[in-house]
Amino acid sequence: MEQGHSEDRINAALSELRGQLSGSLLQPGDAGYEDARRVWNGMHDLHPRAIALAGSVADIDPVLAAARSTGLVLAVRGGGHNVAGHGSVEGGLVLDLSRLREVAVDPVTRLVTVEPGATLADVDRATVEHGLAVPIGVISATGIAGLTLGGGVGWLTRSDGLALDNLNSVHIVTAAGDHLRASEHENADLFWGVRGGGGNFGVVSAFTFRARPLPQPVLGGNLFYAPEHWKDALAGFETWSRDLPDEMNPIVSFIAFPAEFGLGNAVWMVIGCAWAGADQEPGLDLIGRLRKLAPPDQEEVGPVSWLEWQSAMDSLFPPGARGYWKNVSFSRLDGEVIDVVAGIASEVQWQGTGIDIHLLGGAFSRVPEESTAYPNRSSRFLMNVYGFWSDADDDERLTEFARQAHARMQPFAEQGEYLNFLGGETRQDPHAARLTYGADKYENLIDLKQRYDPGNLFSRNHNIQPRQPSAAP
Repeated sequence: MEQGHSEDRINAALSELRGQLSGSLLQPGDAGYEDARRVWNGMHDLHPRAIALAGSVADIDPVLAAARSTGLVLAVRGGGHNVAGHGSVEGGLVLDLSRLREVAVDPVTRLVTVEPGATLADVDRATVEHGLAVPIGVISATGIAGLTLGGGVGWLTRSDGLALDNLNSVHIVTAAGDHLRASEHENADLFWGVRGGGGNFGVVSAFTFRARPLPQPVLGGNLFYAPEHWKDALAGFETWSRDLPDEMNPIVSFIAFPAEFGLGNAVWMVIGCAWAGADQEPGLDLIGRLRKLAPPDQEEVGPVSWLEWQSAMDSLFPPGARGYWKNVSFSRLDGEVIDVVAGIASEVQWQGTGIDIHLLGGAFSRVPEESTAYPNRSSRFLMNVYGFWSDADDDERLTEFARQAHARMQPFAEQGEYLNFLGGETRQDPHAARLTYGADKYENLIDLKQRYDPGNLFSRNHNIQPRQPSAAP
């Protein structure tokens, strides 16, 4: 709370807000507050002063007005799946949009309009009925809003680009309360910024995506490797990955699987492949080529429903677990890098923690670097080191593992980091933001911040700080 905002003034403003909402306002002691304050990452155990559970997009305006008048720090929550805990704030005001989950599909134009509280599962269920899919992430409980504003890496990245690359337009409410439509043709500067700039410029009240046809079932494959075969399998994967059509979307993972997967207690390397082509035979041929270059210890390859494929790993990321992530972009996967990757993976010994390496290129790499705020289109790989655990006593040890893994990959790292795979420690660090985006994009983002949020109302994010923050009213 900023100086000059008295308790009486804050209490009066929150009381007024309660009466303005079509949803509800929860404060400490209210029934439902304890459940509402919890976010997906249990490390962020915060106690907001008030949580506004929006009942419609019309509730956005009075919540922003209350944040401006009280000086309470504002957090905006969509699906609540952010690893950095941006969807909550100690002692502040939370705008919770998680009840707003409607998805409208136009099968003729293939445009899909999504409310800001929707999850990936909501979008997938709505689109699959029409033989369509929006390129989004890989865990179905993820919120579409945060995923899209930060990027949206998933099982269709090579074939179709990021989630943000498939945005047609957004409707956004700015810090001043203006309702704007942003697209390539309207408020194009703002549209550039929201595609990779996170929640820095306003509250998106609706996303409209371009969907792609996707055959049902899709071809999916997982090739499993025991530790003694990891280096050879990575070398084979590197050779195979050099000449792939866009339709092939691979992710390499090192995971200690939960017991329900039936894979024992070992840590496995898995090469997962999603084929986005209408004809599955070329995809099967490509997986066969990979099988020869990197013979697996086990495998499962064949047709699978898109909904099943998109939710297959959900149990690895349970709500309430404690978590921390680091990521790095790189392009080499030669012997030196393979040794480092395999060495890091050999230290994964606990369930819920792992490493993903996304193969990029394809449609993702053909988007011009300057067309969105997303940091880097040129790297071949994106590595995410992630962990989830239940005991707070493990926090230091397991966050340090991710930090050390990140440090060991730095000799091969390229510019930029992926916003959605960052922890919260860089939230208010301008130097970290500059490194994430690169100097030119960062300067453009500061200009946008100065234009649309000069008072930094939207600060609970990987923050782009305005040049001269104005005083709150």
